[in-house]
Amino acid sequence: MDTKTIGIIGAGNIGQAFAGHVAKAGYPVIISNSRGPESLTELVVTLGEGAKAGTVAEAAQAPIVLLALPWTHLADGLASLPDWEGRIVIDATNFIVFPEFKPADLGEQTSSEVVAGYVPGARVVKAFNTLDAAILAADPQVAGGQRVIFLSGDDAAAKEDVKQLVKAMGFAPIDLGGLVTGGRFQQFGGPLPTHNLIKLPK
Repeated sequence: MDTKTIGIIGAGNIGQAFAGHVAKAGYPVIISNSRGPESLTELVVTLGEGAKAGTVAEAAQAPIVLLALPWTHLADGLASLPDWEGRIVIDATNFIVFPEFKPADLGEQTSSEVVAGYVPGARVVKAFNTLDAAILAADPQVAGGQRVIFLSGDDAAAKEDVKQLVKAMGFAPIDLGGLVTGGRFQQFGGPLPTHNLIKLPK
């Protein structure tokens, strides 16, 4: 198995759920948040060997980075980072404004197009945003099948790397195509969020 280091920016419920699965699958993990590594000491102990806390800048240097920040924190959370130089960014965000729980105004853009603008030079793959955090954290092997993770993106090699990661975590990847087309299905307000689908063996 190719155990590339996985960076995580955002240590909320989605970030923690994702971290638990990738750490269990044997990937080195660097998890970060805006409060600094010291605030993540207990979480890293829970995740176990191979996981460590880092700064946002350190997590962003990993070959594959999960972005799990609240929508309203994206601009500030990513503002000081340099060009991503072709690294993969998995966009697990949803364009929800809290506490109102309403969609942000994106104009005609999809949420992943907006995210891509915040991570210049990255190869963006939309994934891990459609499941509730508690369901995402649960065992992906269920009812004789595997829980589905949808993904979309414009870079075939990046999507293949994310597919392999999804499989290693125990989920079943389903490729929805390009970032804009697939992203509209996946993003908040689209037809796929909250659907907990199970892929059964043939």
